[in-house]
Amino acid sequence: MVLTGLCFVGVAAVVKHLGGRVPAAQAAFLRYVLGLVFLIPMIKPMLDEGLDARGWKMFGLRGVVHSLGVTTWFFAMGILPVAEVTAMNYLAPVLVTIGAAIFLGEKLAARRIAAVVVAMVGVLVILRPGFREVGLAHLAMLFTATMFAAGYLIAKVMADRVSPTMVVGMLSITVTIGLAPMALAVWETPTMADLGWLFVVAALATAGHYTMTFAFREAPVTVTQPVTFLQLVWATLVGLLIFNEPLDGFVILGGGLILGAVVYIAWREAQRARAVTPPAPATKTP
Repeated sequence: MVLTGLCFVGVAAVVKHLGGRVPAAQAAFLRYVLGLVFLIPMIKPMLDEGLDARGWKMFGLRGVVHSLGVTTWFFAMGILPVAEVTAMNYLAPVLVTIGAAIFLGEKLAARRIAAVVVAMVGVLVILRPGFREVGLAHLAMLFTATMFAAGYLIAKVMADRVSPTMVVGMLSITVTIGLAPMALAVWETPTMADLGWLFVVAALATAGHYTMTFAFREAPVTVTQPVTFLQLVWATLVGLLIFNEPLDGFVILGGGLILGAVVYIAWREAQRARAVTPPAPATKTP
């Protein structure tokens, strides 16, 4: 999870370095196109597994919402400090909790509602409406978190029906297709250097997803989730040391509140799962 945080902050730092040299939608599209090389080992298992009509519709919808979210994330990353984008990204799992209650019928107990409220307070601490201007980039990040949450909910539904390989592979394919028309509408010929940097983004993002999946396999979420706070630490240091972005205590405090809510929700999920799962020795072979 430490490596995951470093990889994802690396993604943010490279996109920040690119600035506005490549339009947001085009940069997002090129990141996914260049990342398709990492999809090659997944092609045969995906073809062997296949999808039914409902699966195509669900993954198509996920591709649309994730494409929109990725585009607005690239846009916001070119304007906001790295730490601020990282902190606001923590909002997505909280929105997943709300969405699961509304659309999937999951119970939203009082303590989980309290955690959601704390997370929303964290967002207000970061944005500080009335004390500073809330710009288009801030609204873009709120939209990004909402779109990513919608994508996670669809993935949650499909994970019970298809393999993880299919879930990950279809995301890459559908988002590449979904970003194509938006990229063509603003296309500017990129330099070889920019293409090189975007390939680095694709490699770091892929590595981050791999290390995160490995961590989830090796340890419970209650162990891995708190470590994601280090991502905000790395982001703050990158912004301060590389991009000369001032240290913002409100962003750190707000991000901490949001992450605290996420960790609590993850802990409650683990408690619920433990209540209905046999003891660990009973589920493992020698």
